[in-house]
Amino acid sequence: MKSGKSPIYEPGLTELMRKNLDSLNFTTNYKSAYKDADVIFIGVGTPEKRDGSANLSHVYSVAIQIAESIEKDCVVVVKSTVPIGTNDKVEEILRANLVHNVNVYVASNPEFLAQGSAIKDTLYSSRIVIGAEEEFAAETLKKVYKNFNAPILVTKRKSAEMIKYASNDFLALKISFINEIANLCEIIGADIDEVALGMGYDNRIGNKFLNSGIGYGGSCFPKDTKALHWLANFHDYELKTIKATIDINENQKIKLIKKSRKYFDSLNGLTVAVLGLSFKPGTDDLREAPSLVNIPIMLEDGAKVKVWDPVAFGNFRKVYPNQVTYCDSIEETLLNTDICFIFTEWEEVRNFKISDYSKLMKNPIILDGRNCYKLHEIEKNNLIYDSIGRETINNLKYTMV
Repeated sequence: MKSGKSPIYEPGLTELMRKNLDSLNFTTNYKSAYKDADVIFIGVGTPEKRDGSANLSHVYSVAIQIAESIEKDCVVVVKSTVPIGTNDKVEEILRANLVHNVNVYVASNPEFLAQGSAIKDTLYSSRIVIGAEEEFAAETLKKVYKNFNAPILVTKRKSAEMIKYASNDFLALKISFINEIANLCEIIGADIDEVALGMGYDNRIGNKFLNSGIGYGGSCFPKDTKALHWLANFHDYELKTIKATIDINENQKIKLIKKSRKYFDSLNGLTVAVLGLSFKPGTDDLREAPSLVNIPIMLEDGAKVKVWDPVAFGNFRKVYPNQVTYCDSIEETLLNTDICFIFTEWEEVRNFKISDYSKLMKNPIILDGRNCYKLHEIEKNNLIYDSIGRETINNLKYTMV
């Protein structure tokens, strides 16, 4: 990091770090970092616990370290996604563990960025939410963001915490809703692309997050839906829409495996191509990725699995070092395979020549979990193309074996 190299894959981040190296100082010595800071951002992870609640141990540990280190008045900003009421607990921990006679203020400042577009989402945010109980904390953060061209909303801390969860969970709900509609479209013969297009023209609905597929993944939506559902249950209240969102998404992840049973009783002895390992394009993140759910099923079935992904190989090898064949190109992945699963809509996949599936595969059966291709692009090719919420193109007149 000191040399200007990002330890994670995020487009543009390394370049941004190198451009601003003179203004950046990386250290593992928290005491020196916190000692004379005016503003301290807490941005540690809040991973999901077994019961679905958020693990806040890292947040609280940092709060204790800050309290023991600061030597001047400062504002501590919780950037991590945390359950409602966490900022109050952080404030209690800070004030209970102060070593020096200083004033410390706590503010909630949730982030609204997506992996793959994190820089743009940060520098050109749709809004900046500041949750503060004291005017000093709010005014300090306004100064931090004075050059950001985005609306600033100052709220109570608990409202700011809820804004983050409610926003993420609503988007997850929207994804699960369109996937439910897509599943019904397949049954009744409607086309989800046409349905989503018609819905998106309504400004009350909007056209974002209406792409049907095999569910959401990543570090936010799965964790945040489960955390809010857990919090509601803890207070003897059930968020029925959030519970349905979670259930729908879990079932949607194995949609392609279910589709494969139309063509093969089992994948035993077959060579399977997998295009895409990360949960979305533009990142190497595997958290809650469909590949981690589906590939184990394929291996248990007895399939030989060949995989391709432009950036997620390293992370996937940590989980499956030898069980699958890693390929350097889409062509190599497809060669002599019996069926292809598309899990991630990388541009390389979207731009891949359709006719090459028929040329390379032994049995050109494509199960597309991200609707990468238009149906009219498929129709003239000698293959089977089975996607989400749309007509199946079967130019092989294939019978299940």
